Amino acid sequence: MINRRTFVSRLGASLLAAPFCQMLAGTAHAQQGRHARRLLIFFSPNGTIHRHWRPRGEGSNYSFPPGSILEGLSRHREDLLVIEGLNFLTGNNHEGGMAAMLTNRGNGNTETRGMSLDQYVASRIGGNDRFSSLEFGVLTDPWGGNVQTRMSYSGPGQLVHPDSDPLRAFGRMFGDLAGNGNDRDVMLSRRRSIIDLASADLTDLHRRIGRQEQIKLERHLESLRSVEQGLFAEGNEGDGCVAPAQPERLNKNTYANGPALTRSQMDLAVASLACGLTKVASIQFSHTVSPVVFSWAGNVDGHHSLSHADNGQRDKIGQFVAAERWCADQFAYLLDRMKATPSPDGDGSLLDDTVVLWAKELGDSRAHSCNSVPFVVAGGGAALRTGRYLNAGGVSHSKLLVSICHALGLDNQTFGDPATGAGGLPGLA
Repeated sequence: MINRRTFVSRLGASLLAAPFCQMLAGTAHAQQGRHARRLLIFFSPNGTIHRHWRPRGEGSNYSFPPGSILEGLSRHREDLLVIEGLNFLTGNNHEGGMAAMLTNRGNGNTETRGMSLDQYVASRIGGNDRFSSLEFGVLTDPWGGNVQTRMSYSGPGQLVHPDSDPLRAFGRMFGDLAGNGNDRDVMLSRRRSIIDLASADLTDLHRRIGRQEQIKLERHLESLRSVEQGLFAEGNEGDGCVAPAQPERLNKNTYANGPALTRSQMDLAVASLACGLTKVASIQFSHTVSPVVFSWAGNVDGHHSLSHADNGQRDKIGQFVAAERWCADQFAYLLDRMKATPSPDGDGSLLDDTVVLWAKELGDSRAHSCNSVPFVVAGGGAALRTGRYLNAGGVSHSKLLVSICHALGLDNQTFGDPATGAGGLPGLA
């Protein structure tokens, strides 16, 4: 438990910091119902084969053909933006695509300061959360941490490493709630005392400052009251904050554990958002050039090898499609969970106020190309007009990154390298 002086000094610093002021602006937009409040990113590797991925039709008149990669998303059709025709202009091939996917290769002098999408959003809206962001990995560690195996950056070249052990992640998130009832009551009492202390100090400060500063403090007091409601609500009925069962102990580097690891990490990611532990989470399944054998999907060859099968290798293409269909089914499960989970803000489901992005680092994997990289966006409530399949016509994917930021109430006009263009994708909002 931190002492009074430390807590108040940190709080005062946050009130003066520019990122905090920017966060307040985003919160005000969200309260008007126009912007989402959370971001969740899902990644699966090694590109796609467009003719097996591509929906049928266009615009709002689209569907997923039987046997296609995205068929398992049919029940979520109205909640999706399925987008192709986005090109990476700042990276190509496996490694370049992995590095550019969420960063667009900005440096420290660019508007987004070389951060990846998740870390930039977290820096703008996650400052008051227990975790500014949470990164969940699945089979991300057998090759160590490097540009091929990591997708998140806190700055130029500064890798953010996902936690690929669900049991360890669970301990970080819920370890202080895993004891007996008395322990939990003591912990909650201590947290309540910190919130009461902060509220009292801010109320006292409110009487001694000008009106503009009072407005900022009033908004912060509202956010503290929201935190208090989330932490101390009676029971979990009608409340999305339910800690999942403690994950079983699994070898995090054993490929055959892929399905169990994925399900555990998805459940933890949903819980992290529902319980207000963070507003930004990511789930990274393996990494580019991934050799994982999707044995549970009937594969006998490694995924990277299958991703480069030519049109004459029908068996290998069939294996690749089966593996990708499994990934789509996992994304569908993630959306199922979010739809079934109430928003911690008490307004609709968790999906209603969360932008969910399924990202890939390659377009046609057989060409080692980062042209027409496939993206699927879900949720976002009123911030996005979902239920459509769109072809972006070859523009930079940085426009999608900007659009996601805008859907979350941010105001940046570029993402990463500004030479790839400013503004978001037209027509998404």
